[in-house]
Amino acid sequence: MKHKAIAMLSLTLFIAAPLAAQARDLGEDMDILNANYSAVMKSDNPAALKKGLAGMHEAALDARKGTPPKLKGQPADSPQMKDFRQGIDTLIGQIEQAQALADKGDTQQAQTLAKQFQQTRNENHAKFR
Repeated sequence: MKHKAIAMLSLTLFIAAPLAAQARDLGEDMDILNANYSAVMKSDNPAALKKGLAGMHEAALDARKGTPPKLKGQPADSPQMKDFRQGIDTLIGQIEQAQALADKGDTQQAQTLAKQFQQTRNENHAKFR
């Protein structure tokens, strides 16, 4: 019985490990951010706006774990990597502010705030793309 349990646990870990390791790459996260940004800006439906912001938030959190191609090989604690993560943190903060407005039902103000996402993107693409 003990051997069966160990074998099942080993098999489960063997199967689940590759699934857990499959994180999106930075390019995929940026594509998700862009698609959801378009949805947020075109939306007149509060539920769709919230869904788009949630998608952006999730992609930005995942992107924070990545490394831009321009910084490949840089140590995680390098000034450039810290600057990259700060840019992502700025975007995450903006998204969270827009989500708070959308949750209160102020979709117009949430979309107005979302326009700032583009400036954040442009500033950081100039540095890291």
